Amino acid sequence: MRVTVDMAKCQDHGQCAIAAPAVFLINDEGNLEFDGNPADSERDYVMDAADVCPAQAIFIEEN
Repeated sequence: MRVTVDMAKCQDHGQCAIAAPAVFLINDEGNLEFDGNPADSERDYVMDAADVCPAQAIFIEEN
């Protein structure tokens, strides 16, 4: 699985970091950081994160 975030759309709401904290993080500056190649065990959490993103800025590509 490959995860990308359209940073132009992302508004750093942090819902993804709540849904998938092992993959998404809001850093000390309030900006999103993420793992673009998360473990398969994170798949359901990443899917949830994409669903709850208010800006719909998270995209998932299956390998």
